[in-house]
Amino acid sequence: MARKKIVSDTAAKNKKPIQKLYNKSDVPDNILIKRNETLNQCMAIEKRLPYFLTDYFLYLKNAIAINSRLAYLSDLQFFCQYLIEHHPKFEHYEEMAQIEADAFYQLTAKDINIFLGDYCTRYIVETENADYIIENNTRALARKRSSLSVLFKFLYRNELLTTNITEGFNPIKMPKPQPDAIKRLEIEEVAMMLKAVETGEKLTDKEKQYWEKTKRRDKAILILFTTYGLRVSELQQLNISSFNYARGEFRIFRKRGKETTMPLNQSAIKVIDEYIHLERSAPQNNDDALFLSLQGKRMTVRAIRDLVKKYTSIAMQVPRDKGYSPHKLRATAASSLIQYGFSIYDVQNLLDHENVTTTQLYSAHRRNAKRDVINQYELLDEFNDENNSEEDDR
Repeated sequence: MARKKIVSDTAAKNKKPIQKLYNKSDVPDNILIKRNETLNQCMAIEKRLPYFLTDYFLYLKNAIAINSRLAYLSDLQFFCQYLIEHHPKFEHYEEMAQIEADAFYQLTAKDINIFLGDYCTRYIVETENADYIIENNTRALARKRSSLSVLFKFLYRNELLTTNITEGFNPIKMPKPQPDAIKRLEIEEVAMMLKAVETGEKLTDKEKQYWEKTKRRDKAILILFTTYGLRVSELQQLNISSFNYARGEFRIFRKRGKETTMPLNQSAIKVIDEYIHLERSAPQNNDDALFLSLQGKRMTVRAIRDLVKKYTSIAMQVPRDKGYSPHKLRATAASSLIQYGFSIYDVQNLLDHENVTTTQLYSAHRRNAKRDVINQYELLDEFNDENNSEEDDR
């Protein structure tokens, strides 16, 4: 296979030495570049953290997905900075890298509980322009607790700690997901959203100026979201070369770098074909990206989020800032498919849910589900049919 040379856009913008990668796999260049940027972020954080945690960094590198690795390292960096600024035993350190192993290994479950239960719930970040009050919700606290649990369990397993202090971590109870709390569009609202993108109805004058140039692109994006329940990163990374029309499928890369193919239906083929041939502008640098900005560059995740928020707000008849995120369209796809009668296992496979219980949450949204069950289970009719059958036998 021919080698493909990849130049990092980030390096070019910052006028840093250009990084050159030789792609010997069939993974698209843009996805490989994104992974490399995430990897660089991980390594940059590791350089700022204490050196004695090198073995832990290696463990994360081999044990978990790269995005999770970045999240764990970011949480650890936040914790170490907290120790320097607020823990009396660490106040003599000026930088995180200076923290010594002996001091770190003396931390107790009480120290972690104070960090999570007292500091993390509400803290202030000071900047030159303003001071920001940060409040972490239960989910954010649970993730930080999980990150620290993984770290201290690793230290205990490797006999760097004499006790497993994670057993003393205070629990953080996550609220049980309720089906009625899942936010998604109703089928009628999906129709209103698509009507808005086709006609420009209810867009402001300024929005219509952009809509005239991007309406086919925007429609294709919304159709893919509501048909396949794609994650925003999966859609943003799509390329022209991702689509194989001869086989009637397209290729996406899920979380954890998992590659999968999705079947194309006629609706998807139609909107993508119209966008490519009637609207898609000439890309910069021969970019293979499917969805381009007006500047000819691959659309950013933020731009896609803003687009979805705009059209969903029209569908729900709410202000623009109350519109839904792309993830809510993922929930919309799941609920709609189940409402149309597809099994939860088929929907689980389509949406890449690890656990079917996640998919089951959407089954409760099938409209009039209880009424349909009861209406199809008329006991009197059953008894009458049996009595009539017995009389006929006589």
